[in-house]
Amino acid sequence: MSDRPDKSGSPVSAELSRDLTLFHVMMMGLGMMIGAGVFVGIGITVPKAGPGGLLLTFALNGVVAIFTAMSFAELSSAIPRAGGAYNFARIGFGRGASFIAGWMEWFASSLAGAFYAIVFAKATVPFVANFILGLNFTGLAASITVKVVALAAASVFIYINYRGSSETGKIGAIFTVAQMLFVLAIGVAGLIVVAVEPQRMANFRPFLGEDGSWWSLLGTMGVIYVAFEGFEVIAQAGDETIDPKRNIPKAMLYSVAIVTVTYVLVALASVVAFREPGAAMAWFGENQHEPIRGFTGSIEHLIPVSGAGGLLVTLAIIASSTSALNATIYSATRASFALGRDRMLPSFFAKISPTRKTPYVALAFTAVIVLTAAGGLNEYHGAATASIMFLFLFFVVNLCVIRIRANMGDELEYGFIMPLFPVIPILAIVCQIALGWGIMGESIVAWIIGPAWVIGGIGVYMLYSRRRVPAGAHEIQVLHEQSAPEAGEGRYGIMVAVGNPANALELVQNTYKLCGAKDARVDLLHMVRVPDQVPLSDAAEYMHEGRESIMETMLYLGPLFPISSHLRYCRSVSRGILSGVRDKRVDMLIMGWHGRPKARTFNLGSTVDPIIERAPCNVVVLKGCGGNQVFKRVLVPLAGGLNGLFALEIAKILADPEDGEVTAVTVDTDRRRKPFDIGAFVETNIQTGKLIGPIQTKTIVAADVVEGILAEAAGYDLVVMGCTREPLVSQLVRTPIPETIAQRCDKPLVMVKASGRIRSWIKRWI
Repeated sequence: MSDRPDKSGSPVSAELSRDLTLFHVMMMGLGMMIGAGVFVGIGITVPKAGPGGLLLTFALNGVVAIFTAMSFAELSSAIPRAGGAYNFARIGFGRGASFIAGWMEWFASSLAGAFYAIVFAKATVPFVANFILGLNFTGLAASITVKVVALAAASVFIYINYRGSSETGKIGAIFTVAQMLFVLAIGVAGLIVVAVEPQRMANFRPFLGEDGSWWSLLGTMGVIYVAFEGFEVIAQAGDETIDPKRNIPKAMLYSVAIVTVTYVLVALASVVAFREPGAAMAWFGENQHEPIRGFTGSIEHLIPVSGAGGLLVTLAIIASSTSALNATIYSATRASFALGRDRMLPSFFAKISPTRKTPYVALAFTAVIVLTAAGGLNEYHGAATASIMFLFLFFVVNLCVIRIRANMGDELEYGFIMPLFPVIPILAIVCQIALGWGIMGESIVAWIIGPAWVIGGIGVYMLYSRRRVPAGAHEIQVLHEQSAPEAGEGRYGIMVAVGNPANALELVQNTYKLCGAKDARVDLLHMVRVPDQVPLSDAAEYMHEGRESIMETMLYLGPLFPISSHLRYCRSVSRGILSGVRDKRVDMLIMGWHGRPKARTFNLGSTVDPIIERAPCNVVVLKGCGGNQVFKRVLVPLAGGLNGLFALEIAKILADPEDGEVTAVTVDTDRRRKPFDIGAFVETNIQTGKLIGPIQTKTIVAADVVEGILAEAAGYDLVVMGCTREPLVSQLVRTPIPETIAQRCDKPLVMVKASGRIRSWIKRWI
């Protein structure tokens, strides 16, 4: 496809080659994780948190990583596109949040790449100089050489990424297989030593070291968390992976599990390498400022064959750091490519090489960040800064998975759904906050560079991106908005969701009664329906019907109440209506319903069900209540609770003011339990001022609640009842009683849902 900007204002059209298998993407994730972070991390952790703290650091980080990996897996299975967290934030929280997520993702992966380039050089240069050439290479010359080698290594893998994703995946897989063999060899050697000499486990005393503490453990976990973030690079491969809905979640979860076990084995080997109890703490303490040397020395003790331990470690570091370097450059490039594709950054970031099918401009800008960081940071601050950026990013992703599941779970097609939702993402958020706090005590540099990059991104968005970004396919657009001259700030707000002109008038009479009783301001909302195949830029052409519906309604209500109107577009009507409710902060939503839904998976319909479940306000749904009907006898089936109380309030408003009579009824099924005391419930609420009397009460005896209420309803003009308060998930097992009655009742009917304060606040903001 062309890489030229689309003149219509749509995101840049560009296509990446799709040829990565499950094996390739899993190797990319493992390549980023089983990298130099484990070797540097061991040398950093033992002096600060002790040998036992070393095992806990890797094991607990693995648990934290699997929490966030599940969030990435769920979102990547539903939104398998290059961009990862950037795409998730775009759909979950909109353009501003998505830009910052992509901006952080780009920088975090670039910093991780620089970190791996530095570690590669710090391991390779001394080994070549001392063991191969026999030179005592130290001081300024050694430092300069390390920087030059780091820059050269980064340049080589920048070129490999330019060659193409297939080339990147295959070469990365080769390096990853090699590093896995080297690293597992170290872990297996440790297990053999423990089996032969179990007394070496004494090196784990004292468990957290002489001066270690749980606070120190938190700090070391935060600093080396960069070694667990390979699932992020897998999320970037959505456009280039075969069968991404299945393969990407598998690759993420498999890779985190494999890497955690591998890290724990290597950590065990590095501690039991010493024969004398306490020697591990002493050795790592002496080399705490040279963590790679500390780890290398421990493996030389583990494999006491002249030069064998040092050679094995060097080969492992070379293979792992280069594999991780390759994966991080790939990830950073895809993040900046996604920003350019959606015009968050200039569109040339999304240019695709016509021969290589790679985003070469995005790669060039990524190369600048990687090479600059490799030349300016050491491995410790590089790891800490990359970790803090990833923690910022993962915090956003875990919020996104909660918001997207809640708001769009019925719109997206998931290939993987995490268990125990939303407990897992909430636990991940708490853990990430704790790790970020721990990093603060270890590296102030990280907490300076990280927030500075975020603040810079906010500036770029405000000055450049905000006005240039076209609407995305999942976004809500306000096509037309007209506010009342005196909107009645502070007045009770009622929103009316109007459909086509023929149905709009059905809502007028009862809306008039409700607005009059509440002395309300009115918002009229129409959701413009646009066929899926029509581009978003043409949505305005479908506004005519909505304008007509709103004008019809305003003719009747406009002279009596302050009225605002707006037309919105969204692929999902329910999500569009909910966005209007939140934006206008209304207290009540009124909408129509036309009877039994076609799909059996819904109780009242694909639009009404999500609104009743998620609306942060009172909801009134009208069925067959149009015309000039007079409701003299109103039936309210009741079982207590907020919805029942709200149903009685609405019934009193809709009943004929002169001859109207409201009867609250409950059903006694004679099942040897005390029936609901409907009389006491009504009387108590009248006395406290929550209801206005008189209200008749009645208890009927029936074998079945639904059949009893339907039989009773035959003698009434209107039925008003509360919706179930059970979540939609539990309703999949069986249709609740109120919704069953609503489906079968042939009388005019009103379904209501009352908002609870805490629940409504959560729904409004989350």
